[in-house]
Amino acid sequence: MLDHLIRGATVVDGTGAPARTADVGLRDGRIAVVAEPGTIQEEARTSEDATGLVLTPGFVDPHTHYDAQLFWDPFATPSMNHGVTTVAGGNCGFTLAPLHPDRPEDADYTRRMMSKVEGMALKALEEGVDWSWSSFGEYLDALEGRIAVNAGFMVGHCALRRYVMGADAVGGQPTEEQLARMVDLLHDAMDAGAWGLSTTQSSTHSDGDGAPVASRHAGPAELVALSKAVGEHEGTQLEAILAGCLDRFSDDEIDLFAEMTAAAGRPLNWNVLTIDAAVPERVPRQLVASERARRSGGRIVALTMPILTPMNMSLGTFCALNLIPGWGEILGLPIPERIAALRDPAVRAEMLRRAESKEAGVFRRLADFGRYVIGDTYSRENAGLTGRVVKDIAVERGQDAFQCLVEICANDELRTVLWPMPTDNDPASWALRRETWEHEDVMLGGSDAGAHLDRMCGAPYTTRFLGDCLRGRKLVPLEQAVRMLTDDPARLFGLRERGRVAEGFHADLVLFDPERIEAGPATLVHDLPGDSPRLDSRAVGIVSVRVNGVETVRDDEVTGAIPGRVLRSGRDTRTVSTR
Repeated sequence: MLDHLIRGATVVDGTGAPARTADVGLRDGRIAVVAEPGTIQEEARTSEDATGLVLTPGFVDPHTHYDAQLFWDPFATPSMNHGVTTVAGGNCGFTLAPLHPDRPEDADYTRRMMSKVEGMALKALEEGVDWSWSSFGEYLDALEGRIAVNAGFMVGHCALRRYVMGADAVGGQPTEEQLARMVDLLHDAMDAGAWGLSTTQSSTHSDGDGAPVASRHAGPAELVALSKAVGEHEGTQLEAILAGCLDRFSDDEIDLFAEMTAAAGRPLNWNVLTIDAAVPERVPRQLVASERARRSGGRIVALTMPILTPMNMSLGTFCALNLIPGWGEILGLPIPERIAALRDPAVRAEMLRRAESKEAGVFRRLADFGRYVIGDTYSRENAGLTGRVVKDIAVERGQDAFQCLVEICANDELRTVLWPMPTDNDPASWALRRETWEHEDVMLGGSDAGAHLDRMCGAPYTTRFLGDCLRGRKLVPLEQAVRMLTDDPARLFGLRERGRVAEGFHADLVLFDPERIEAGPATLVHDLPGDSPRLDSRAVGIVSVRVNGVETVRDDEVTGAIPGRVLRSGRDTRTVSTR
């Protein structure tokens, strides 16, 4: 007997094949049969009529930071609501394990680092996670049987360094013995099911003390030694962030990437390829890394987002503006001193100069303050400004845009919420995106879901992209869009029997209304431990989400079921070799 029968769905199976109408029967968490409508004779415990609805594989998000959130939110909201059934975590060199059992202060250091570098609420990290593990395997075991999505995790280089080197991980170089111990720890983690190594050398990544995170101090020899270890395990990967990921790679960075993936014999993915027609030389430069890797026996895959992710800013709290060279010193001052500095014309002039300089890289786009929209305000002086564009207000007041924005924020003691309008929303940029997506080493992803919770909401990229493909720009056909969200990432990670609607595959499925599929606007909610805020977005048109055959979402409401699995390398992933 079938557990469930979906009748008359328009099946888009994830391979890119043309959509077809079919009945799909599920049994024991897998797809038991896919057949012509009305031809399945086997009885089913439950069934539903899916006429007019589209049935696809569950979406795979290749770049998330749900490492902590899954402990207080096993449903990985809002990703699961938007059809994501498998998430890859442990990215950018940051994980919650391993933790040294004899140094309880390491957990506090990790919490503060994650709060700073990934924008996770410190109270949520303190109150929502029990921090009872030491090894990476114990961390995975702590999640087993208590999550609604499937989740796999890389091992963070920062955690390996901290475990072996203690406080010397920041600023120090390992001895031969320490490096050997790091390699052993990585082996232990992959034996337990870790997907591989993640690392960062990005100039934007600082710990809770404001110092460069541990992996930024690693030299090429250390990175290559760890990469080589990854290649000794089945079903593993590399994920890495370099300073050039934000704009353009240097020759040394390209060489390092190529050497790492070649040493491992495993794909390396990086985040995120920013596509902007105003900077046409960026994409070809970034893809030089992929070309060079293939010549050296490796593979480098660039992640890129198919939507423009809403992201708010504030002069009062840490956000992307702090990452503009020279801005962190000003925006890190106490509020009264910060306001005084921002009101100084000479200070503002220097800040604008730094923001528009070459060293600002991709953050240059944040300096067009006339394009900012005023969000929430908190003072009588700012009444009526919500929703207005700074450029228009500045003209009325006879001020330049940055001065106008500063005065508005100062009236709110810098609590004002600011929404920058994207500069890359033009037809030429969208045409360049469509062209870039066709490259064999470019893949959709980079949501950062689970991180930067009060500043951005990338998790709904799946539904927003599908809505755009069906009723908006229609850059790619539905079948191709679904493949890009399902089979492509599943194949990159070597997921066993996931990513397609096919007999024998795990029943990770999304059923949606093609006339309505979309993501709602990002709204601020206070539902984290400690009443901390985050941005959320409702899923529109999602009828049902199933993970391993069990329904986890119905009409954008979580059912409460937790059928997800911790996906472990080797057992749940096969090797995707570059050789």
